[in-house]
Amino acid sequence: MDESLIATINKLQDALAPLGGGSSSPVDLPQITVVGSQSSGKSSVLENIVGRDFLPRGTGIVTRRPLVLQLINRRATPRANNDLLDINTTKENGEASENNADEWGEFLHLPNKKFFNFEEIRNEIVRETDAKTGKNLGISPVPINLRIYSPHVLTLTLVDLPGLTKVPVGDQPKDIEKQIRDMIMKFISKPNAIVLSVNAANTDLANSDGLKLAREVDPEGARTIGVLTKVDLMDEGTDVIDILAGRVIPLRFGYVPVINRGQKDIESKKTIRDALKDERSYFENHPSYRAKAHYCGTPYLAKKLNGILLHHIKGTLPDIKMRIEHSLKKYQSELAMLGPEMAESPASIVLSMITSFSKDYNEILDGEAKELSTQELSGGARISFVFHEIFKNGISALDPFDQIKDTDIRTIMHNTSGSAPSLFVGTQAFEVLVKQQIHRMEEPSIRCINLIFDELVRILSQILSQTQYSRYPALKDQLSQSFIQYLREALIPTNKFVTDIIDSEETYVNTAHPDLLKGSQAMTIVEEKFHPKPQVAVDPKTGKPLPPTQQSSPQPQQQQGANKAGEDANGFFGGFFSSKNKKRLQSMEAPPPVLRATGTMSERETMETEVIKLLISSYFNIVKRTVADIVPKAIMLKLIVRSKNEIQRELLEKLYSSPELGDLVKENDLTIQKRKECVRMVEVLRNASEIVSSV
Repeated sequence: MDESLIATINKLQDALAPLGGGSSSPVDLPQITVVGSQSSGKSSVLENIVGRDFLPRGTGIVTRRPLVLQLINRRATPRANNDLLDINTTKENGEASENNADEWGEFLHLPNKKFFNFEEIRNEIVRETDAKTGKNLGISPVPINLRIYSPHVLTLTLVDLPGLTKVPVGDQPKDIEKQIRDMIMKFISKPNAIVLSVNAANTDLANSDGLKLAREVDPEGARTIGVLTKVDLMDEGTDVIDILAGRVIPLRFGYVPVINRGQKDIESKKTIRDALKDERSYFENHPSYRAKAHYCGTPYLAKKLNGILLHHIKGTLPDIKMRIEHSLKKYQSELAMLGPEMAESPASIVLSMITSFSKDYNEILDGEAKELSTQELSGGARISFVFHEIFKNGISALDPFDQIKDTDIRTIMHNTSGSAPSLFVGTQAFEVLVKQQIHRMEEPSIRCINLIFDELVRILSQILSQTQYSRYPALKDQLSQSFIQYLREALIPTNKFVTDIIDSEETYVNTAHPDLLKGSQAMTIVEEKFHPKPQVAVDPKTGKPLPPTQQSSPQPQQQQGANKAGEDANGFFGGFFSSKNKKRLQSMEAPPPVLRATGTMSERETMETEVIKLLISSYFNIVKRTVADIVPKAIMLKLIVRSKNEIQRELLEKLYSSPELGDLVKENDLTIQKRKECVRMVEVLRNASEIVSSV
C-alpha cells in the first residue's frame, strides 16, 4: 500500500511534467526538494541514496535544470537482497563495472528506453540540459524526469535543484544568483514541498544558504530536514552533536549526518558500496557518534525520507484530488467557451454569431441578460434612466421667462395689434411668444436621441466583450461596424420624426386644450392681484360686518387711479415719446429707424402682460408634459424597437452574403494559443484525475 502511494505521486509527477515544475502547474504535489550551496555535496548525497554514480560532475554549476528523481524499489533476482550496501559488481572489458540487469534508468522524454549503463544516464542528463539551456551555463526551470529501478533503493521521490552560487562564471548571465534563487523559491515555497537542506558540517550552520532559504518559506522548520555532509572533514575534537540535538537551529525532522566520497575517492574509482561501508565504520567507531550510529549515515537518511514522504502523501492526497478536479472543471469550461477548432463551415459560424448577437441584444434591452449586475445599471435600465431622469428633467428645466422679458411681451402686443390699438388681450401675441418657446424643446429632444444612440453602442460593446466574439476578430469588427452603421441610418428617420413632433406642437397652438387656463380666469387672477377686494371691517363686540359708512373709504384714491388709467389709455404711445418740448412736438419729426417700447408701462399694459405670461406658462407646461411623454415613445418606435426587430435581418444581409466570409471567421492567434493551452491542460489533468481516482 505504502509503495503504491509513492508510485501514484510518481505517476502524477510524470503526468504533470509537461506543465513544468513552476507556478504554471495547478496541483502542488508532495515532493522532497533538495537545496544547498554549490559545494555542499548535494550530488554525492543523492548518488549515495541511489547507490550509483550517475550525476554530472565538474566545476561551476553542474545541475542547471531541476532533476525529478523517482527511485523505485524493484525486487531483484533471488540472490540479491534489499540492503542499500549490497551492490552487484561484474567485470566488463576487464574493468570493474557496477552495471547489471537489475538496475536501470528511464527518462520521461525518452519513453520505453532503458539505460542499464549509468554512465549513459549521466551523458543523457548533460545532453538534455544543454538542449534546453545552451552551453553557456544558463539555467532552466523545466525539469528532467528520471526514474531509477533498483533492488537497492527505497521507493522515494526527490527533486534536485541547482546549487546556490554567488558569482557568475564565464558566459553565465549576470543575474545567475537571482535566477537560481527564484527557481528554488518556486519549488520550495509550495506548502506540500519538504525541504531537504544539505549543509557542509565543517562550515558555520548559521551561514548555510540552504537553511537560510528554507527558513524563509518555513520559519518554524516544520517541513525541513537537514543533512550534514563532510562530517569526517571537521577539525579534530569537534562534532555535530549539538546540531543533531537541535540546540543550534532546530528542525522538526532533525538532522542526519552523512559522509560522501571526496574528490580523491572519485578519481581513484572508489565505489559507492565501499564508500557506504566506510561511512558505517566511521560512525560506529567515532566516540561522539557510536552510541547513535544507527541514526547516522545514508541508509538511515533514505529510510527517514521514505517515511516522511509517505506520511506527507497520506495527509495531502485528498486535497490533491480536489484540486485536480477543480482545475479540470475550470479548463474544461474555458475550452467549451473557446469552442472547437473550426468544426463548422464559415457560413454556419457567421449565422450562429449573428443569431447569438441578436438574441443577446434583445435580452439586454428587455432586462433578461444572462448576467445581471448588482453593482450598476445596464442595458434597458440605462435607457429608462435617460428617458425618465435626464430627458424629463431637461425638458422640465426649460423656463420660458428666462428668454421672454416684459418689454418683449409689450412690444409683441403692439406689433400684433397692427395699426389700430387693441381693445382686448390679443391671442396672436400669446401664440407668437409660445411658439418661440416650444421651438426650444427641439434641441433637448435631439440630444436625447444621441444619448440613446450612445447607450445602444454601449450595449454593443458589452455583447462583443464576451469570449465567443473575440474568437473571430474580423467578424467582431464587421459586426460592430455594421451595427453602428445601421444605427446611424436609423437616426435619420428618428430625428425627422421627433423634429416633426416639435414642429406640430409649434405649428398649431391648441387654445381649446382642456388643461389650458382660460382668458377670463387669467384676467380674474390678474385683477385680484392688482385690485384686491377691500377687507370688510368687523365689529369687535358683535363680530358682524360694520355698515359701509363706518369703513374707511378709498373711493377718491380709486377714482384717481381710474383717471390715471384713462390718461394712459389716451396717450397709448406716451412711453415712446417722452419729450416735453412743445416745438419738437409741433414739428412732428419722423419716427426713428429703430422704434422700441420704452418708458413706464401703464397699468393696462402691465395687466395685459401678466395675463399673457399666465397663459404662456399654462400652455408651455402642457407642451412640456406632452413632449416628455411622446419623444421617448417616438425614439422607442423609430430606433430601439426597430433595431430589435430588424438587426438580425440587417446583419444577415451585410455579412452572410459577404464574399470574404472565409476571412471573417479566421480565429485570432490568442484564441488558437489559448485553446492549445486548454487542450493540453485538460489532457494532463484528465490523466492526473484517472491516476488519483484509482487510489
